[in-house]
Amino acid sequence: MTPAHAAMLAALSGTIDPSAIVTDTADIAPWLDDWRGRYHGEAPALLQPATTAQVAAIVRAAGEHGVALVPQGGNTSMVGGATPPADGSALILSLRRMNRIRALDAGAGLAVAEAGVILQTLHEAALAAGRRFPLTLGARGSATVGGLVSTNAGGTQVLRFGTMRGLVAGLEVVLPDGLIHDGLAALKKDNRGYDLTQLLVGAEGTLGIVTAATLRLVPAIAARAVAWVGVKSPDAALRLLRLLERGTGLIEGFELLPAESLEAVIAHVAGARAPLSGAHAWHVLIEAATSDPAVDPAHVLEPLLADALARGLAQDAVVAASEAQADAFWRIRDSISASERAQGPATQHDISVPVDAMPRFMTDAAAACEARFPGTHASGFGHLGDGNVHFHVRAPAGADAARWYAEDAATVTAFVHDLVVAAGGSISAEHGIGQMKAAELERLSGPARMAALRAVKTAFDPQALFNPGKLVLAPRVAKP
Repeated sequence: MTPAHAAMLAALSGTIDPSAIVTDTADIAPWLDDWRGRYHGEAPALLQPATTAQVAAIVRAAGEHGVALVPQGGNTSMVGGATPPADGSALILSLRRMNRIRALDAGAGLAVAEAGVILQTLHEAALAAGRRFPLTLGARGSATVGGLVSTNAGGTQVLRFGTMRGLVAGLEVVLPDGLIHDGLAALKKDNRGYDLTQLLVGAEGTLGIVTAATLRLVPAIAARAVAWVGVKSPDAALRLLRLLERGTGLIEGFELLPAESLEAVIAHVAGARAPLSGAHAWHVLIEAATSDPAVDPAHVLEPLLADALARGLAQDAVVAASEAQADAFWRIRDSISASERAQGPATQHDISVPVDAMPRFMTDAAAACEARFPGTHASGFGHLGDGNVHFHVRAPAGADAARWYAEDAATVTAFVHDLVVAAGGSISAEHGIGQMKAAELERLSGPARMAALRAVKTAFDPQALFNPGKLVLAPRVAKP
């Protein structure tokens, strides 16, 4: 702990609840590593405020003493976005104690949730009021509202409802000077200049600390139909998606995965089994849902799938016969990342390309990677309806993980990202930039974009104390 750290904590000791200051190394240790185990940091203290006023007090003290802060929610970042620096220069600012749903208005379709509210908790609260929050992902049992806002999270329902950016109606944020921006009012029209809410969504905690958000809710699902379909290629899957989109407006999820991803889940997840009896090169998971109790999505989806089978767009299909079977289908999709992680070292890329280009990209990019890096194996899965590919390149069999990550992973990632840019895509679709992609963002972005990002960062956070080393590689500026 540096003198600046000690002075800051001493200044806070009479200002915030003593339980909000954690210095025991055993208590801090679980929060020093990222979810994938790729990044490890150090922090002499973990601060866990319970109110927005306490967050503001911490931020003011940090500014006065020149101490960096790393905001953290569920610590489920896939790009090292919530891991403190390895040099121990920053303190962790955990928002997990701020876990209240302050308000939920079913009639207005709005909920005000604090940053530490777990996504699953929000789902349950909305459902109890006859509404739902239409964003879900595999980490819903640990991901928090603040992290979802700060990374502009996507998930499996973007096809119908968009990313977090479209679901945030307002924000409460503590800015780097310690001032509290109260923008929770859900206004339909607001032309008071720059839209701070949209600027702060996706900023990864580099411009402000999100303490609460006003979120849009939609009517609860009255009925859903979940189908598993075998297809011969990603191109056939895209044509199937277009057929369904023409036939109904009920499609919420359309997930594409190769046979090997399904096989990985079956091998590593107890009780998982293939939904179809035959072998298929590619699989599609589809969900159709409605809030209208007079409509049965299965009766809408089944004839469309029959048409797809007749046209040769699908090879086989099954519609879940129960909610338990539907959940089992989704459990396969939600388990892919963990199952593939268990297979050994790999570079994981959360990228996006234009939707119509996604099928060809998935096959051509995999072939290009395997040709460029002999012994590797490349594959992708993802949200076909929004062009989001989770593209993984697995190290050669028997490769030493530490050596692979130290010597080869960066070269592989640069090659993949070059393919993405050539396809007119983005190197980050929904996981953010964090520290994993900060250098690549710099390398691949035009001068205008980087100049604007740095200008915004400097204007908001001139000392560069908020989440250093993430998103924009801004130099630290000592306090005069």
